[in-house]
Amino acid sequence: MLTGVDRVELAYARALSARDDPVWALVRTSLGFLLLDRRGLDAILRATQGGDWGKPDLLSRLSRKLDPARQAGQSHARAQAIARCLPRNLGRMLGRHLPAQISYLNVGHSNLGLSVMKAVCSVPAARVTVMIHDTIPLDLPDLQRPGTVDAFRRKLDLAGRFADLILTPTEASRADILRHLGAAAPQVRAAHLGVTMPDADPLPPGLVPAGPYFVVLGTIEPRKNHALLLDIWDEFGDAGPHLFICGKRGWLNRDVFARLDAGPPGVTEAGGLSDGQVRALLQNARGLLFPSLAEGYGLPAIEAAAFGVPVLCSDLAVFRETLGHAGVYLPPTDSYLWRKSIEALARQDGDSPVQIREFVIPSWENHFRIALSDG
Repeated sequence: MLTGVDRVELAYARALSARDDPVWALVRTSLGFLLLDRRGLDAILRATQGGDWGKPDLLSRLSRKLDPARQAGQSHARAQAIARCLPRNLGRMLGRHLPAQISYLNVGHSNLGLSVMKAVCSVPAARVTVMIHDTIPLDLPDLQRPGTVDAFRRKLDLAGRFADLILTPTEASRADILRHLGAAAPQVRAAHLGVTMPDADPLPPGLVPAGPYFVVLGTIEPRKNHALLLDIWDEFGDAGPHLFICGKRGWLNRDVFARLDAGPPGVTEAGGLSDGQVRALLQNARGLLFPSLAEGYGLPAIEAAAFGVPVLCSDLAVFRETLGHAGVYLPPTDSYLWRKSIEALARQDGDSPVQIREFVIPSWENHFRIALSDG
């Protein structure tokens, strides 16, 4: 299952590949950097679509820290590269293969480092655009993995120093970026991310219960607030609706993991479903539950609303902005209100589910119209 950032990077790769302008892709591997042209980028997109990355080459097999999927992915990218270099030679490689006045788009955070920014800016008249999805690491530092807060602070400072434009998914995140960067901020532009609706895939036999069920979707980490839902399902016992927890296990959540390992009644941890299976599960749910303490965009909530599924979410500015009337807004710490709202949805007749108000699905076309404009 792709993460939200993975989906954004894939959408940008597809959109840029479809343009008439010359396009290149910079890929970081365990052995240095690769430069791909349009042919190489298209090959990566085909492999992503079909899931066929081939077999790992010798260099990847020697990189024992890589899992088999990354070994195959890096091998495939190396086979498509028009140039490769060690990190210290990145500026020289870019200068040799790229024309002046390039536009560099850094959509993820993996290449947002000082050496990369200096190398890109060594290309004459290069224009740098960086996407910052949110400032959650700085706003909720106690809920982050060790070392990530300082690392994010450095990345945000680099964006303020080198970027001509910072893109962000919402006006709420734009306000947060400006608050943290202050006078050092370049132009910051908000553009809602698009939603690509996956086709539904068959679910594993016997997974879906006969009665009503709810879904919570996202990495199992503290800010997603799974503990609140587990408290509610402890109160339900065997008499309540079912809860599916979809997402990988994250960090700093030992107590929640222990509760899941104990097999609470009415709760299924379903972390290995594909995007298509998640859609199949979600589209027949009584509702998506999203009690997050903070979000940069909240893509699962937007996808659920696009499917016509009711969304119970925390009363956050970002959800008010992206969901509008499609959300039911609840305080993220009030388990009583969450339980009552869940019970109300669970009581609805399965043949006549609650209908959310009309929701306009954000499009990638509109995102790129805003994000890639010269204004």
